[in-house]
Amino acid sequence: MTPETVIVGHSAGCPLIVSLLERTDVEIHKAVLVAGFIEDIGHGVAPLIQDEYGWDKIKNNCKNFVYINSDNDPYDCNDKQGRIFLDNLGGTQVIVSGEGHFGTSEFNQPYPKFPLLTKLIEN
Repeated sequence: MTPETVIVGHSAGCPLIVSLLERTDVEIHKAVLVAGFIEDIGHGVAPLIQDEYGWDKIKNNCKNFVYINSDNDPYDCNDKQGRIFLDNLGGTQVIVSGEGHFGTSEFNQPYPKFPLLTKLIEN
């Protein structure tokens, strides 16, 4: 990772990114967390979540945070989960209507292109 790094995570990748940022001493440019969660939402995700997070350390290791959530995520990785990140780390939350989990095959949501994500990475 470098000061120019942009890192993107989807779903379970989001708590992983936050954990990595807590453990590094390199400040990155941007983290984009798509359909992320930071609390136990069921579905067997509890082992992926830490009991506590060093929010100040995480915030100091990333200049910009962006959270993308859908208002109808079938796994509860919704705007409420994004708001927890936002409240603890600052940044920008984008709530999209009707996009589910952004690419879940069992809900017939193919995502061959994600123009919003591309735009957020480039800006």
